[in-house]
Amino acid sequence: MKTIYKLSLVALCATWAFSSCVTPSQVNYLQDMRHGSQIELENKFQATICPYDELDIYVFGTNEDEQLIKPFNIGTGLGSSNASRRGAYLVDVNGNIQFPILGEIHVSGLTRLALQDTIKHMLERGNYLKQPVIMVRFANFKIFFLGAEGGKSITISNERCTFLEALALSGDLSIYTNRNKIAVMREVDGKMVMRYLDPRSSSVFQDPFFMLQQNDFIITQNYNTATTRTEARNFIGMWAGTIMSTITLALTIINLANKTK
Repeated sequence: MKTIYKLSLVALCATWAFSSCVTPSQVNYLQDMRHGSQIELENKFQATICPYDELDIYVFGTNEDEQLIKPFNIGTGLGSSNASRRGAYLVDVNGNIQFPILGEIHVSGLTRLALQDTIKHMLERGNYLKQPVIMVRFANFKIFFLGAEGGKSITISNERCTFLEALALSGDLSIYTNRNKIAVMREVDGKMVMRYLDPRSSSVFQDPFFMLQQNDFIITQNYNTATTRTEARNFIGMWAGTIMSTITLALTIINLANKTK
């Protein structure tokens, strides 16, 4: 019987040791996806320009147009078709930028490609340049993190970032982060809008906030400690009790077998 007590004590200690653990169903990603699953994504997503964005804008052309190009690259450092240093334009509260020579341009709501076309047409229509090449880039495409994972930000270089990519780039989530309470918050038409995304389900791919935009916030929070421990104890207690019962039954059978010898 001493052996039974020892094994039972081991099982009880194991139950207590793991009682503070988080169960796999609380942390595993995309649990409903199977091998060969296919989910259509929005591959043509393009970030749109918003007030307070910072834009890098460069005008390029032929060597013959180098002197004509200089005024349009004020702030880029070199002021020529070979400009390589950053010259950021701040989008004002009304969604406009002040561009050299061309003056005020309304850019809010445009994609960077649309703005490239707009500036190109303005330069050609005003007979400033014949065949200009325009390059526009976001200088401030960042995603911010607040909450359980601490405050941090990540810079997105390719101007396209999904919710899952942002989590990976941030260093992933703690096992104690509440997956069904991960909020994405962004400004939409002058209002802050928040949605909760759950990376444990493939339905996250269909959420309109899955494709992140510049200056989005991802806000996390930890599980309630007391609730987590209760759920973990219930989960682990089930198999621990089964193990104890099995051990007790096996040793009882062994003892009975020994007595009959």
